[in-house]
Amino acid sequence: ELPYRYAAGQYGSMFLRGLAEGRILASRCTKCPRTLVPPRVACTHCFGKMGEIVEVQKTGVLLAFTLVAFPFLDPFTGVQRPIPYCYGMVKFDGTDNTFQYFLSEKDPSKLRVGQRVEAVFRKERCGELADLEFFRTLES
Repeated sequence: ELPYRYAAGQYGSMFLRGLAEGRILASRCTKCPRTLVPPRVACTHCFGKMGEIVEVQKTGVLLAFTLVAFPFLDPFTGVQRPIPYCYGMVKFDGTDNTFQYFLSEKDPSKLRVGQRVEAVFRKERCGELADLEFFRTLES
């Protein structure tokens, strides 16, 4: 056992509090029109200040995905993650970057690039990344 504390920072903490409330928070640049999720202090495009925190839609588009079929310990729980599972890169509606996370669909033949997805939250939330359970597909 290795007890530790992790400081998520001001913007990271806002993002985690948003997840606890069932919301997806992003930051908007004051210099260019970029909106990035999770929120960050500086814009990755123009290095401007990301001064505005906004809530974005829970829906987006699947831009890439993969099937994970090797066993490993889930970093959120310390328990071996059930395999196989799919993992994807999602671009939330109204944002300019991708967010990588678990997908509910376990059969990659039922997934496609450009497919609409929606974030699904756990019923019991406590302000951690795992409050976002997975992305589910909105269309077959």
